[in-house]
Amino acid sequence: MYLPILVLGFYSFNKSPYSATWQGFTLDWYRQLFSDERILLALKNSLIVAFSAVGISAVLGTLMAVGLARYQFPGKALYRGISYLPLIIPDIAIAVATLVFLAAVAIPLVGISLSVWTIVAAHVVFCLAYISLVVSARLTNLDPHLEEAALDLGATPVQAFIKVLLPQLMPGIIAGCLLAFVLSLDDFLIATFTAGSGSNTLPMEIFSRIRTGVKPDINALSVILIVISATVALIAELIRASSERNSY
Repeated sequence: MYLPILVLGFYSFNKSPYSATWQGFTLDWYRQLFSDERILLALKNSLIVAFSAVGISAVLGTLMAVGLARYQFPGKALYRGISYLPLIIPDIAIAVATLVFLAAVAIPLVGISLSVWTIVAAHVVFCLAYISLVVSARLTNLDPHLEEAALDLGATPVQAFIKVLLPQLMPGIIAGCLLAFVLSLDDFLIATFTAGSGSNTLPMEIFSRIRTGVKPDINALSVILIVISATVALIAELIRASSERNSY
């Protein structure tokens, strides 16, 4: 299963500009990446999108998870099901739906144009669901009586949330944010449909370059993305597992 990734990493050190032939070991392709202005601009756009979408989703996702776990309101079951739909809906469907909404509603009425920020808005849709799901899983292992004790001791509901519940949820929030960050950084379909002119993200830039063939510099960039994504995902899993052990 991991053999294609190993082959990709192997050819990222290939001196030959053609990936099919091996002509010796070199680090030149990695050096070229850090002097490529188009790559650096695409990386900047990807980081802006990922950090912005995750930051917004962290706040809304945490509040949504707490609201669904702690409060009763009409249509709760229906809302819960709808809120997690982005987890199972294909990315292409989310991309098309977002583009149609922007073209039919947001652009004519609000006057916004396709840009990095429309990508952020689209990414919030699925980042919100992932963060809420992880935080909800963390909530199931917490003792609700701690909040009740804080209220009995004179704390307001807001104080109980900030000083009692939020610190306990923080490992789940961080783990969810790291997972959502990786998903946002790697997204191609949704970004392609909602990006404006000059708003290429890193996956979009990679795709535009491999149309004429895969070069070693793209191999090197792909290896870097794999390492970063795997590292962030591993950290998220370690935080989640550690928080579960500490809750018992």
